[in-house]
Order: sequence, then structure tokens, then C-alpha cells
Amino acid sequence: MEQKFGKNSILGRAKRPSRADIKALREFCEREGKMVEYRKGEQLEREGDPARWFGFVTEGCFKYVTHGISDERNHLTWFSFEGEFVADYPCVLSGQPSQATIEAMMSCRVWRVSGEELFGFFRQSIKNMELRAVIGEHMLNQFKARYQDFHRATARERYELLLQRCPGIVEHLDLQDLASFLCITPNYLSTIRKSITFESKKKGKTL
Repeated sequence: MEQKFGKNSILGRAKRPSRADIKALREFCEREGKMVEYRKGEQLEREGDPARWFGFVTEGCFKYVTHGISDERNHLTWFSFEGEFVADYPCVLSGQPSQATIEAMMSCRVWRVSGEELFGFFRQSIKNMELRAVIGEHMLNQFKARYQDFHRATARERYELLLQRCPGIVEHLDLQDLASFLCITPNYLSTIRKSITFESKKKGKTL
């Protein structure tokens, strides 16, 4: 499957489930779920409502947005791309309130099952229960890597890492969303971009 955004995950160094694990879960979604199409801006989940859906993205990508506690602003925290699963996990397993709004960034197609169906799948066998643990470990590794980035990488380094891992993402995110994901202001992101452009031009003149 073609990856429009380069590497399959923004947090490319985080340990991922094996292909066999991904295949088993994807095939379950295809077998027991249904293909659902989302237009740009439509929501798979809404923050505060019971989490309901788990899906495998075959086309497009989704962004995860949470509302600020005191600043009344939306903050972009995560993405799900083609070839990945989309859900507010593990909230979806028990129908707990979703911790984020999951919104289509473009036209998307998803093989979708309910949280109840997914929970039933995990209970079918020990092997499936092990898969549940693998998914949990994968998510923990992703969040850990992102958390560490905020401590060991500058804002510019985080931006450059994002471009390396997902080269096409800037075509589908506005300045505000990119800045939100990097936890910086739009003005500061503009400064970073100008600096990179200036250095690239300067380097080109010296070659």
C-alpha cells in the first residue's frame, strides 16, 4: 500500500507490532466490520462522548484534537495514517469518554468495528489477548518517544523530525495545526521555516 506521508508512523523509532499482528487485527476489521467513508472534517469520535469505534485506515488520514483546559483552544496531539489503526484506545474497549476528537483530514476510507466487537475478539483466545497486550505496549512506546522528544529535541529539531518521518504532512495541515502538534506558536513555526529556507539558499550558493 502506498504511503502518502512517507514512513508509516510519525514516531518512526517506536517499536511496532509485527506484520502478523497487524494482519490479524486488520483481517478482523475487514471480516466483522464495514467500510465507512469520511469526508474532510467529519468526526470518527468526539471528545467527551463515549468512544465507540476502532478501524483500519485504507485511505486518507485522521488527526486527534483535544480542547484546552483553560485556553479555550484546540490542541493537535496525534495522527493515524493509511495502513494504521484509528481509535481512542483503550477507551473504546469499555466505552469510556473519548479523550480526543478524531477528525478526517481529507477523504478517508476505514474498515470499522465497534469497541464491543473488538473486546469480544480479544476474549476469543489467548493469542488474541496477547495481541491486546502488544497494542498497549506499542502505544506506550509511541507516547514515550513523543514525550522524550519534548525534553531532548528543540522545536526546530522536532519540526525537522516530523518532516523526515512524514514528508507530505505539511500539505494537509495548516500552520496552526502544525504549531499545535509541535507545542509552539504559529509565529515561532514561521520563524523556524524561514530560517531553514534561508540556510538552504545560503548552502546552495556555496556549492
